[in-house]
Amino acid sequence: MNILAFESSCDETAVAVVRDGRTVLSDAILSQADMHALYGGVVPEIASRKHVEAITGLTDQALREAGVTKKDIDAVAVTYAPGLIGAVLVGVSFAKSVAYALGVPLIPVHHIRGHIAANYLAFPELEPPFLALAISGGNTLIVDVRDYTDMAILGATRDDAAGECFDKAARVLGLPYPGGKPMDQLAQRSKGGKYVLPRAHVEDAPLDMSFSGLKTAVVNLAHNAQQKGEALDAAALARDFARAVSDELVPRTVEALRMTGRRKLAAAGGVAANSVIRADLERACAEEGVKLYLPPLKLCGDNGAMIGAQGYYEYMAGHTALLDLNAYATMELSDSLEDMI
Repeated sequence: MNILAFESSCDETAVAVVRDGRTVLSDAILSQADMHALYGGVVPEIASRKHVEAITGLTDQALREAGVTKKDIDAVAVTYAPGLIGAVLVGVSFAKSVAYALGVPLIPVHHIRGHIAANYLAFPELEPPFLALAISGGNTLIVDVRDYTDMAILGATRDDAAGECFDKAARVLGLPYPGGKPMDQLAQRSKGGKYVLPRAHVEDAPLDMSFSGLKTAVVNLAHNAQQKGEALDAAALARDFARAVSDELVPRTVEALRMTGRRKLAAAGGVAANSVIRADLERACAEEGVKLYLPPLKLCGDNGAMIGAQGYYEYMAGHTALLDLNAYATMELSDSLEDMI
């Protein structure tokens, strides 16, 4: 089954062709990061307009690179939630028109389900049930993946997402947007241990997290040093910051593994590319005797292939949509399309 998949939830326009949920035939991506770097973050209106400009050409590119024609497409999958509403609407609207023109089913895909499904592309042997740590610019979740379309949130951030905090900390340190990769590169230049940063605990919710206090602490450290004319060890702060984020993520994930008895863990999302977090997950899973699945860096960020992968399993579960499908800025991972109607 060949699925033409669209992803446009933030500042990457992505179109892919995926076969049977496991084989990537093509994955065309156009990033707007350089443009939004001028503003220090994503400007939603600009992102939406750039998606409009790019999506037709990327679709032709994805079909061409996959070596298929429009007649070879069996279904269309698209991210319909969550994300920047204008950006998501572009993908949904275009996907609906393509599904209608080709006379094939339309499959709505939750963005975070897509990130988790990126592991199916990297690891063909991976099957549910397993635990997933979904960490990105907009979401930080510990998810029990009971089946391909049956998932439950066990823990989540109460405020900022881990990826958002990396971007804000990078901006304070004078690093370019998006901040995840520059922060990671800077952190490799120091062993850290110089700055004391907070680790949050949510009362009566041991698997929940909070990153707003950590973000504020980094901002205050940088501003205080500037006001006093003191030199800031940026590399050490980047390392200590990454360690603080990891110290919130990894122990809670291990606790969730123990609570559920799951013996497989899959990481997902852009923050899963961070070297400190990856190393800590590897160490923790080795100690627990848990099989760890870390997707390659190219599958950590937003891409169309992950939407095509999850779209296959949504289709197999009978989760298709009519042409009145809407886009949503927010949606719980466990919600279904029917819940939103």
